[in-house]
Amino acid sequence: MADKTYNVLVLCTGNSARSIMAEALINTMGNGRFRAYSAGSQPTGKVNPFAIEQIATTKYAAGNLRSKSWDEFAQPDAPQMDFIITVCDNAAGEACPVWLGKPISAHWGFEDPAAVEGSDEVKRGAFNKVFRQIMGRVQLLMDLPLDQLDKTAIKRELQVIGDSPV
Repeated sequence: MADKTYNVLVLCTGNSARSIMAEALINTMGNGRFRAYSAGSQPTGKVNPFAIEQIATTKYAAGNLRSKSWDEFAQPDAPQMDFIITVCDNAAGEACPVWLGKPISAHWGFEDPAAVEGSDEVKRGAFNKVFRQIMGRVQLLMDLPLDQLDKTAIKRELQVIGDSPV
C-alpha cells in the first residue's frame, strides 16, 4: 500500500479560507501521495483573497481552487475519499452526507481568519497564523506511516493531530 494515493476531503462551512488552504497544503506537501479536495456545507462561492496570498507562497496553482458544496463529493461519480477532515467547528457539528467507502474522519479545528476585523495587515497576519498552523498539522499527517497502520490506528492518529497544539 506504500504507493497508494490517499484522497482527502477537507470540509468547512464556507469553503473560502481554512479548507481551501488545507487543500493546497496537502496537495503541495503530499508530493503525489495525497490528493486533497475541499468543500463546504454552505459555500460562499468565492475564495478569500488573503487565503490565495498564503497559498501563493507554496507555488501551488491557486487558479484551480474554488468554493464549492460538499454535495459534489457525495455524488456517485465523485472520487472516493480515504479521509474527511473538518477544519471549523460549524462543519464538525453538522450532519454530513453519507460518504461512499466509509472514509476515516477527524476534526482539526482552527480559528476563522476570515472573521478577523481590522486593517489588511491585521487580516493578513491572521491568515498567516492559521496557514502556519494548518501547515504544521499537515506535516504531521505527511509523517504518518499510513501503510503500516490499520484503520483504527489511523483514526486515532488523525484525532491526535487534531488535538495537537497549533
